[in-house]
Amino acid sequence: MILRIFGRNRSNKQIVQRQYGVITATARQPCFFTDYGVPDTVMGRFEMLSVVMILFLGRTSKSSESGKQMAQEVVDAFFMDIDYSIRELGVGDNSVPKRMKKLAGMFYGRLERYMRCLQERDLEQLAIALAHNIHSDDGETTEMAELSRWMLENADHLEQTDEIVVETGMVSFLVPESMETGRV
Repeated sequence: MILRIFGRNRSNKQIVQRQYGVITATARQPCFFTDYGVPDTVMGRFEMLSVVMILFLGRTSKSSESGKQMAQEVVDAFFMDIDYSIRELGVGDNSVPKRMKKLAGMFYGRLERYMRCLQERDLEQLAIALAHNIHSDDGETTEMAELSRWMLENADHLEQTDEIVVETGMVSFLVPESMETGRV
């Protein structure tokens, strides 16, 4: 029994690491920063990681219990990564919880708004939301049109993903158009 529990935890950890690795690799695609209007800054990278996480969570919200559990572990890895990054930027230990709370609030606000736009298939409102979040108030929604289209294409792609793919941490994302055709 104990061996089964330890083996399962190690397996879950590998699944979560694999899936989170795919999510971060997708979010780091250079074309988002060169062709899709996302600034290559700490906050720009946070925004892209949030976008890909939101797509992933949109799919896993319709998953079985084991898929949802794995998704929660991926979310935990996401926030641990953010915590680590904040500390690497030199933020003091006393300030980290306050910053984490703010970033978590930002993430969950984006999750709600982006998912609503994706469910309604409203690319215009999604582009507005992306421009507001990524560029503050001075962002052009036309800059975010490609990113919003990419998000909708991925939401459609993920909708077709089999549950076993989700549960095994092998969810993939479509490669942005300015790159080679394929999946990340």
